[in-house]
Amino acid sequence: MTAATSPEAITTEGTDASGASFSANPSVTTVATLVPGTNEAVTHDVHAATTETVAAGEHHEAGEGGLPQLNTDHWAGQIVWLVVIFAVFLLLMSKVFVPRIRKVIDTRGATIAEDLANARANRDEAEAQAKQAAAETAEAHAAARKLAAEAVARSNAEVAAATAAEDEKLGKRLAEAEARIRAARDEAMGHVADIASETASLLVEKLTGKAATAAALKSALGKV
Repeated sequence: MTAATSPEAITTEGTDASGASFSANPSVTTVATLVPGTNEAVTHDVHAATTETVAAGEHHEAGEGGLPQLNTDHWAGQIVWLVVIFAVFLLLMSKVFVPRIRKVIDTRGATIAEDLANARANRDEAEAQAKQAAAETAEAHAAARKLAAEAVARSNAEVAAATAAEDEKLGKRLAEAEARIRAARDEAMGHVADIASETASLLVEKLTGKAATAAALKSALGKV
């Protein structure tokens, strides 16, 4: 018996998505027998088996081609890993990230509330101080007006007293002056009668050549 390799025995090796090697064209050995009359039948059977093997290899290669994510053989493992990753992520969010974020938010809210409370307290204190300052200012203005009124009253009283004293002094001086004037006038009037009597006596004596009597001069001056 003689063994020979057919042309279809050329092997084409490859690697699928899982890393396992396969042969697109598996090696086929054609066995030739020395028995007369049977060589053609054996060769025909071997050729048919080779054709079926090549077709199966091509079908397997076509089924495993494309993206590994779309291969249904890998979906079970992908779903398992997806669930594991999602569970780990959910655990991290619930135990680590969310508490930290909540703590930061609570701290910030407390800080803002404290700042608002301090601002309100400062505002109330400022308003109270402003009201107190306004009250003190009004009280100071009232005290100043009162002092000014008292000063004006004292000044007016002093002026009135000084004016009254000066008026009294002036009245006394005027009365004394009037008294002196009346005395001087009375004295002058007394001298006027004597002067008139002397003048009349001189005129009568000059005109008549005779001296006038005192009774005649008195009677004449009385008529005047």
